[in-house]
Amino acid sequence: MTMTTDSTTPGGQKVARGKAAAVKSLEVRLWETADALRGNQEPSEYKHVVLGLVFLKYISDRFEHRRHELEEALSNPDSEDYIPNPERRAKLLENRDEYSGQNVFWVPENARWGFVQAKAKLPEIGQIIDQAMDDIEKENPVIRGVLPRNYGREGLDKGRLGQLVDLIGSIGFTETDDHGSDDVLGRVYEYFLGQFAGKETGKDAGAFYTPRSVVKVLVEMLEPYHGRVYDPACGSGGMFVQSAEFVQAHGGKRTDISVYGQEFTDTTWKLAKMNLALRGIEADLGDRSADSFTNDVHPDLRADFVIANPPFNVSNWWDAKLSDDPRWKYGTPPESNANFAWVQHFIHHLAPNGSAGFVLANGSLSAKTNGEDEIRKRLLEANLVDCIVAMPDKLFFNTGISVSLWFLSKNRHGNGQRNRANDVLFLDARSLGSMESKKLRVFSDDDVAKISSAYHRWRSIEPDVPYVDIPGFAKAASIEEIAQAGYVLNPGRYVGTEEVLDDEEPAMVRIEKLAGHLLEEFDRNRQFEQQIIDQLKGLLK
Repeated sequence: MTMTTDSTTPGGQKVARGKAAAVKSLEVRLWETADALRGNQEPSEYKHVVLGLVFLKYISDRFEHRRHELEEALSNPDSEDYIPNPERRAKLLENRDEYSGQNVFWVPENARWGFVQAKAKLPEIGQIIDQAMDDIEKENPVIRGVLPRNYGREGLDKGRLGQLVDLIGSIGFTETDDHGSDDVLGRVYEYFLGQFAGKETGKDAGAFYTPRSVVKVLVEMLEPYHGRVYDPACGSGGMFVQSAEFVQAHGGKRTDISVYGQEFTDTTWKLAKMNLALRGIEADLGDRSADSFTNDVHPDLRADFVIANPPFNVSNWWDAKLSDDPRWKYGTPPESNANFAWVQHFIHHLAPNGSAGFVLANGSLSAKTNGEDEIRKRLLEANLVDCIVAMPDKLFFNTGISVSLWFLSKNRHGNGQRNRANDVLFLDARSLGSMESKKLRVFSDDDVAKISSAYHRWRSIEPDVPYVDIPGFAKAASIEEIAQAGYVLNPGRYVGTEEVLDDEEPAMVRIEKLAGHLLEEFDRNRQFEQQIIDQLKGLLK
């Protein structure tokens, strides 16, 4: 297909005009209409209504697609599968093995989308959908207990529900775009997840959705081509989806990676099961939602890659039975903050050559209270910290604060790559990205490439791929330098200032950088104040 000039999607990525742009406009149009049909439903509840119907449409389309293929093969005299007897053909069309053998869910007749949509205008449409969800789960144990119910509840307007059924019925599974993807429903599902996250309040958005900009940086830097991928705070499964897309984009198959996850919130765990089933990604998320600290559903797993966005600064995570937990190899985390509990949980689950990439609140880079500084020091002395990336603010729906990405590795001595045992790479990406709206910043593909390519150059042993420090952006600092700085890991402390004339740099970029440095100083002052308070409390005891 001939491509014309590029345009930018709502996700911040450039796509060719034509069919790819049309698919994105389909996502936008569907969202705008679906949101208008929400009425008085809260986003936290309505997202399950919409996403459950998207899932139902997807598996029904896959089923009908397979049924059509089978029917053509059985009725074509030139096909080796040809069966002249109409009764035998009809019987084979209803043989579930012909579907499950192709990784297609078996969909009972009264749960198929055509049956449901034909009854969209009836007042009992809610009960019809609930029955369809029940029947699908009975026939497909892998999603038992996962699909949403309660479409027949009194508070859900049945007229709007019927309109929503008709709307989702307009999505065609077999559509393709210029990227060669037939996963239009998957793209719609992800777009809706992001839009619902934008409408959530407080921490709810971050509980089930990590923005694609952040996920893509993590995946592009870790490069999970094959092996076991683990996320113990998996939300709706975005890390796994992007990992599978990465593998396929580089010529591999989704089966090249094995997926393991865990999720604390039950409704979010169900979203993840639906999201992964919708993409055809087999995953072990345990048989129920559970707390990764007190009920680790993969205790013996040693993963090749850990990719995670755990909840920030959780203060109510501690349980008395965690006191002597073997995961706290580098120090018992403070009961008031789970950040370094997550870090050590990740390390505990890494294979001997495994690597981890994850998101943490910036306070973890420099906190000196409650023993966090000692844990950070021990991680550095154990030669685990590979790279720290300072990210800009406004990347997340639920918070405007900036965060950092941590990359740890259990084998930094080579393994086909540069021996990185004596230094840590610091990258300052705070000036990257562009504002998609007043509240949300997104990364372009070029932004992601700038970060990931610097990391890969630093790790490479190829002589034609040299690494060079870039003032204001990239610095490979020795462990000795980091020790002299009190084991603080703020990239801004090491990368220095970009060498650029004032009139060559936009004013807003300079202001953002100055604001970032000022916030760092505020952070250090708060830590200093806390130290004084702690010392005073000690004197008053």
